[in-house]
Amino acid sequence: MLNLLRKTFIKDYTNVKDPIVRQKHGVLATILGLIINLLTFAFKLLVGIFVHSISIISDAMNNLSDLGTSTINLIGFKLSNKMPDKKHPFGYGRIEYISGLIVSIIIIIVAVVLGYTSISRIINNEISDYTNDVFVIVTFVILGVSILFKLLQGLIYRKMSKIIDSVLLKASSQDSFNDVISTTAVLIATTVEYIIYKNGIIVNIDAWMGIAVSIFVLITGIRLTIETSSPLIGNSPDHDLIKNITEDILKFEGVLGVHDTIFHSYGVNVTFVTCHVEIDANDNFMKAHDLVDEIEKEISIKYRLVLTTHIDPIETNNKEINFLKEKTKELLETYNNHLTFHDFRFKYTDKGTIVQFDIVVPYEAKIDCEDLYNYIINEYKKIDEKYIPSINFDNDFIG
Repeated sequence: MLNLLRKTFIKDYTNVKDPIVRQKHGVLATILGLIINLLTFAFKLLVGIFVHSISIISDAMNNLSDLGTSTINLIGFKLSNKMPDKKHPFGYGRIEYISGLIVSIIIIIVAVVLGYTSISRIINNEISDYTNDVFVIVTFVILGVSILFKLLQGLIYRKMSKIIDSVLLKASSQDSFNDVISTTAVLIATTVEYIIYKNGIIVNIDAWMGIAVSIFVLITGIRLTIETSSPLIGNSPDHDLIKNITEDILKFEGVLGVHDTIFHSYGVNVTFVTCHVEIDANDNFMKAHDLVDEIEKEISIKYRLVLTTHIDPIETNNKEINFLKEKTKELLETYNNHLTFHDFRFKYTDKGTIVQFDIVVPYEAKIDCEDLYNYIINEYKKIDEKYIPSINFDNDFIG
């Protein structure tokens, strides 16, 4: 059904990498969500008022908040595709992340309100009205229908989030599945409370179930808040994407290595990548420049991003450099086999040969850089005291 709607309302619907097509997918999912939320809110509110059930009314208010989140989704998808301008030269793609964060915070607020209301109901010993069997049966039917509605909404959001890689729709899908769980809990509580009520036993199961649901929703909201705020802080990029880009660059004739790769994301469709490309120092400079120009153009088009490269000349025929490079590799592997290095070069001075290189220290490697530096100095002296290491410690920006 969803593919039929995509095909009907979205031109070129399979080209989800296109920003316009992606935006239309988000808008379509949001409109479907608005319709479903409006229907479930109206149904639940009427039933909750009729039977005086706080859990059903609270659940209806949850759906009312969902109308707000659907509106936020709609605004988020519209604004995130806005063209760059002087104030925001990288575009507005991160608005989608902000919208997802707002949805997550709304989930937390709903959980707190639901929990407060349920506790108040227990304190005041408020019991639902089960004297009218017709209303109770209608309640069961409508709650069952609303569960199906929200399940459908959650599945639509989840599938769309995977199709267009949207953290906003992912957060909204989890919100919908939370509603399925909370409404199911309300239905179970109402059924049990009705049965024991008919047998003359009055227990406020409704309110206790409301507390349980509020705790579940609160935990989910906190988890989603962390997840949706992560892209705003700056995630490490997809490892498969890094691997594929690196392998493609290494396929170009004349490229000896790639390092210092950094990703900057300003939304799903706006990514900037920088990296250092190692070229033989004996190559013609203009030839090397033409090579990296070609790399930038092809990689940028293939992966729909902006690639900027820096040329690092590597001396391949200097036996002394090659000898010390191999020794340095052995030293680092002995110290910690997670360490890597690059930009290895000599600078000859009157005081000795300055050996310059960068060491990449992974986050998981608990290493004292000063201790490592002293270790290399002492080991170099054993080789030849003329060697003076000049080391720059790099961060691993791609995780």
